[in-house]
Amino acid sequence: MDLSLVPLSKLAEEPYSTILGYPKTTRRELTSRIAELRKLGIKGISFTGQAILNSLNVLGKGYVGVVVLSKYKTKEVALKIRRIDSSRAEMDSEARLLRLANEVGVGPKLIANSKNFMIMEYLEGRKIVDWIGELKGKGSAPKLKSVVKKVLEDCYNLDKIRLDHGELSHIHKHVIVGKSISIIDFESASVNRRVSNVTSATQSIFIGSGISKLVKKIIKEPQRGKLITSLRKYKKEQSRKNFEAILQVLGLEKT
Repeated sequence: MDLSLVPLSKLAEEPYSTILGYPKTTRRELTSRIAELRKLGIKGISFTGQAILNSLNVLGKGYVGVVVLSKYKTKEVALKIRRIDSSRAEMDSEARLLRLANEVGVGPKLIANSKNFMIMEYLEGRKIVDWIGELKGKGSAPKLKSVVKKVLEDCYNLDKIRLDHGELSHIHKHVIVGKSISIIDFESASVNRRVSNVTSATQSIFIGSGISKLVKKIIKEPQRGKLITSLRKYKKEQSRKNFEAILQVLGLEKT
């Protein structure tokens, strides 16, 4: 990573400044943000990743922030930079929700945060839609079932603590598969609305999205009527028993 590491002293220069203060900022704000990063213990940023923003590679971009690969002390981390045009004035609320998810073993581990930044565990891997798209040959079905069950178990754990992710109907963007399997990006999460993590994720994977078309090529498609009935029952009472009934309909109970 050090070969491509841009040190803090250069982040106020173009083109790097367009990421640190995305989409547009002032010299004063850049100076302030660099000081904030230094205080957090960030050594620099490595512009790598599948997303491209202002001609630079990044790990991801959302409505609240831009995520980049960074060096924190001696290790690689994911650094989320609050966008200048974000409707949120700070990162504390998102950090608090991620910390809550971490308490039940879900999401990248939160390391530290400040007003404009969140430092998180860097999860190397591929988005679930890309991972599924590359599955081939013998053993593909058991691998896929194992990943899907882990995702749904994480969703159930979030439901139990009444933390709604908010974006799992678009699950292809929000799960990373690598050495570990993790739900990511809690910027739309809330504890102030009805939780629908299990139902949203299940529908996205098996019923109504591009990812479901990939899934049904690898594992047997569940009976839609039975699945919808089990989801409705779970929605009324989010119990372990009703969750396991969903897993049974999906053929995941023994995975």
